[in-house]
Amino acid sequence: MSDKIGFIFPGQGSQVVGMGQAFVEDQPDLRKFYADASAVLGYDLAALCFEGPAEQLNNTEFTQPALLVTSIVALQALGSVLKPTVVAGHSLGEYSALVAAGGISFLDAVQLVQYRAKFMAEAVPSGSGLVAAILGLEPEEVEQACEEAQSEGVVSAANFNAPGQVVIAGEKAAVERAIEFAKAKGCKRAMPLSVSVPVHTVLMKPAADRLTPFVESASLSDLRVPLINNAEAKPLVKASQIRASLIQQLPSSVLWEQSIRVMGEIGVTTFVEVGPGTVLTGLVKRILPNATLCNVHNPESMQKTLATLKKVA
Repeated sequence: MSDKIGFIFPGQGSQVVGMGQAFVEDQPDLRKFYADASAVLGYDLAALCFEGPAEQLNNTEFTQPALLVTSIVALQALGSVLKPTVVAGHSLGEYSALVAAGGISFLDAVQLVQYRAKFMAEAVPSGSGLVAAILGLEPEEVEQACEEAQSEGVVSAANFNAPGQVVIAGEKAAVERAIEFAKAKGCKRAMPLSVSVPVHTVLMKPAADRLTPFVESASLSDLRVPLINNAEAKPLVKASQIRASLIQQLPSSVLWEQSIRVMGEIGVTTFVEVGPGTVLTGLVKRILPNATLCNVHNPESMQKTLATLKKVA
């Protein structure tokens, strides 16, 4: 297959009750991934993913392991039919991408993500943070709105997702003021998101500090294929680079638009979103309109992806 393929893995916001269930019903052996992860986590992850409740699934501490495991189940369902040229993941999805690239074992990733989620949730008092999507402004204008709101507290650009879509995060009052400034600059829409933890801001530095010894002691390997990292949008292969990047990621902005453009420069023309939802597929469509876009979130979408790739091969 001459087509260069990029695998991309979703982060928080893509979770939904019922995710992964169709894969397990189609390939019962995949239930083992949920069972093995449950033994590490200390609760029944399959029941949470398949049955909810949504309130618990949407809680950061549970969302992150659930998305990681379900994304890896989707990857396993896909099997060895497709081999990526390069991988990337959005925030939490970077850990799924790391597993896919052979940089860390599945269960070690589950353990690391459990720590990550716990430390993030504990870094900021519940209800004190806010995350919002700003639509229709240039990145520089969004950053300026955040700077103008600094008198109210911490607020900054957390995710540079796609042209005209930047997510900001920080302390509630500061984010609300930044939204006002963004509207004054002509933003089309400002939407508060149902993410209480202001990730990818300096407020996550304490979480990054707590996570550091666990990342440093984790068993990481050099990657089989490059990973384009969130913090710098650079292709990484060495385990030492990955360790530094995972720590840097938490208090740094996610450079998603830049990451996808770098994948395009490498020669990727087909992007396969592996895991729940199609959020990243929509973002790539806005970044590289001519790319072939596929996703694997249930058996039906997987078959459609395989059929599409036969046509473009």
